[in-house]
Amino acid sequence: MSEQLTTKQVAEHNTVEKGLYIIVDKDVYKLDSFVDEHPGGAKILKRVGGKDASKQFWKYHNESVLKKYGPKLKVGTVKEEAKL
Repeated sequence: MSEQLTTKQVAEHNTVEKGLYIIVDKDVYKLDSFVDEHPGGAKILKRVGGKDASKQFWKYHNESVLKKYGPKLKVGTVKEEAKL
């Protein structure tokens, strides 16, 4: 399943109960089932829930992490929004 989501839709999934979505480089990942597995702890993921976490992600991870976990966690991409 790969859908186009607005940043507002991603922001609505800002807790584990709501699905815990994050954005990394325009891709949207659903992490509610991954928080307990995250080596850095659940607290870090919960802090960036519903937000673009690209900067924080790349600070601590490399490409291999996305290759390993991305396919099973990715739910879509961020829809380009019209700029007024």
